[in-house]
Amino acid sequence: MPQVSWDDYRIAYQVALDGSLSKAAISLNINHSTVLRHINRLEEHLKVTLFIRHQRGYQLTDAGFVLLNKMPTFESNFAQLHNLLNECEHEIRGKLRITTVLTYSTELNPALKAFIEAHPHLRIEIIATDEIVPLKSGSVHVSIRIGKKPSEPDIIAKHLADIEIGYYAAQTYIDKHGTPSQPDEFQNHAWVLPSGGKRAIPFVDYINQHIKEDNIIYQSNHFPDVHQAVIDGFGIGPLDKKQTILHPHLQPIQSINLAPAESVWFVYHRDLKHSHRVKLLYQFLQSHLFT
Repeated sequence: MPQVSWDDYRIAYQVALDGSLSKAAISLNINHSTVLRHINRLEEHLKVTLFIRHQRGYQLTDAGFVLLNKMPTFESNFAQLHNLLNECEHEIRGKLRITTVLTYSTELNPALKAFIEAHPHLRIEIIATDEIVPLKSGSVHVSIRIGKKPSEPDIIAKHLADIEIGYYAAQTYIDKHGTPSQPDEFQNHAWVLPSGGKRAIPFVDYINQHIKEDNIIYQSNHFPDVHQAVIDGFGIGPLDKKQTILHPHLQPIQSINLAPAESVWFVYHRDLKHSHRVKLLYQFLQSHLFT
């Protein structure tokens, strides 16, 4: 009887997700024959058929659907176990996975550089996405979020900093078009704004309520694109006040009064509340981030 391993289940699960050996091999960065060997070993050990092979790919049997539906729970539990065991060591080493919004992923670099220099056995992995990655899955250790204080169950959220957002325009734009003195004049100007789901952000929604779609001459789902377009003089758009320090040609639009500053939160699962790595990372970010 062949001995099965966690890898057998993990690789079979990837085949179930991808629908073929070749796609799973690419996802896992291993060769086709290795994937097949793990599948055959698992099926032989279980004495069940997980996949029906045909030219168009691997079709799931009833047992295959059980694997597909149940494996995420086991992967999550395994990841949490892995994290907890890593935290048993006082030495700061291993990989620390951090997720943050695309806009501020590079803002972390000065703090992370100091963190790695202080702990040279540590390795950092950044997952930059505007989607919220569930901390309970164990796929990330820390999430840096912007907005309201996160409140989902089983997490700890600590305040890191505030970001003061304002609307700005390049002096070249102002010289040519002037600035609006009141909201009624917003429709007389060109705007640079985020697109997609970011339009629901309060400081973006406020402008959208006062202008027509045609007033938006440049939009992107990536905030750095929006920021650069404002810097380049496309039109009026939002920036973090601290970003404007490096661009003295940008002028604030005084007629736009926004809500108080956005907050930046350091978020992690309660299972990591005693983690030395997480505690030290929070201290480093407090000292270095947005300063």
